[in-house]
Amino acid sequence: MSTNRQAETTASPWRAPLLFAAVILLVVLEGTVSNAMFSGSWNSALSILNMGLISAVTALGVNMIWGYGGLFNAGVVGFVALGGLAPVLVSTPPVAGAWAAGGPQLVLALAAGLATLVIAVTAAARMKGLARVLVVALVLIGGYVATRMLFDPAVTAIEANNPSKAGNIGGLGLPVLLSWPVGMVFAAIAAWGIGKVALGLRSDYLAIATLGIGEIIVAILKNEGWLARGVLNITGVPRPVPYELALQSNPAFVEAAARWAMDPATASAIYVKLCYAAIFVAVVLILILLSELALYSPWGRMMRAIRDNETAAEAMGKDVTRRHLHLFIIGCAVIGLSGAMMVTLDGLMAPGGYNPLRYTFLVWVMVIVGGSGNNWGAVLGAVLIWFLWIKAEVWGPAGMSLLTSPLSDGALRQHLIESAPQMRYVAMGLVLLLVLRFAPRGLLPER
Repeated sequence: MSTNRQAETTASPWRAPLLFAAVILLVVLEGTVSNAMFSGSWNSALSILNMGLISAVTALGVNMIWGYGGLFNAGVVGFVALGGLAPVLVSTPPVAGAWAAGGPQLVLALAAGLATLVIAVTAAARMKGLARVLVVALVLIGGYVATRMLFDPAVTAIEANNPSKAGNIGGLGLPVLLSWPVGMVFAAIAAWGIGKVALGLRSDYLAIATLGIGEIIVAILKNEGWLARGVLNITGVPRPVPYELALQSNPAFVEAAARWAMDPATASAIYVKLCYAAIFVAVVLILILLSELALYSPWGRMMRAIRDNETAAEAMGKDVTRRHLHLFIIGCAVIGLSGAMMVTLDGLMAPGGYNPLRYTFLVWVMVIVGGSGNNWGAVLGAVLIWFLWIKAEVWGPAGMSLLTSPLSDGALRQHLIESAPQMRYVAMGLVLLLVLRFAPRGLLPER
């Protein structure tokens, strides 16, 4: 064992509490101190905290895939987007006339596509030689044609139904919290399909496959208007907490806000964010509990043994590809949960906003900085990196203004200051390099 690894393994038991205390202190300073560094607004502090908690759920999913099994998922953004689709299809109100316009035909089209895949797989398994190739090709071509003949007219009819305000199939109008496990199922199904194809390949091929599939999923959500209005976006996604206007019209709440020396608008915004924070903290704690139980169970020890030496695990009779598939599905399901939580918090489904740099690169930075293989480290890294990501947009211009103060006021200095908010990517890269240099296994290394 190297000196660095030994030092990290025998780190002080106070390391994790002190690091979490430091992150909590940053959030408190953001809410209480008003200067060039912090906003002094609890609205801002709780907004950062809530998105940090959602990012922690995403990081926990990636940590399961990478930290437990050593699988590189480069398409995190796609699974987040799939999870975000669930609140739209489950919780938004039904669109009047959409189902009658093309709903049954759409279901038939999807059933035809699924039947095509099942028949093709069955034929491929039971036949051999040239006959198998010909039959599978004919089934796929015929099934594709039949599916498109049903699918295209149905989509055209749905998108023509009240296109200015809807143009989509609509939702079921169910409570939004029910959509969170549905988002996990959506992501898990996609993970199963990807894993069945790519997990038997080398790790770099898995990374390429997930990267491509992630972009394909986002492209589908952008272009299939019947599903979630595409780039026109879905607004008004229901929420599991009260609305600010409802609180502001409640005399009891207005009276309580006055006792706290707050105006009703500020108090209602803080109250709603606190309600979200309570739900998100509960979700994170439940996930950590389940993840820790799994990690230190015989299953978890087996997964880490496979990660450390696949050849030895195979020699012991373990089905490595199957175990990797199980882990990949579970991790992607957790990532899908975070996508559903995010759309619920925002009340908005905007496929155009799913940027790989934000939803893949930044999440990987969170996991690496926090500590790959450590669930608490993933949570710590998520909240810390998200805080720095948000504040870099504020600290960047101030820092650049200070650095360029020796320059005369001109076009160059003004350009550098105006471009400083985009330096957040450089800042994240710098943080990543510093952590990899001085704590290569993360702030909270795997135990």
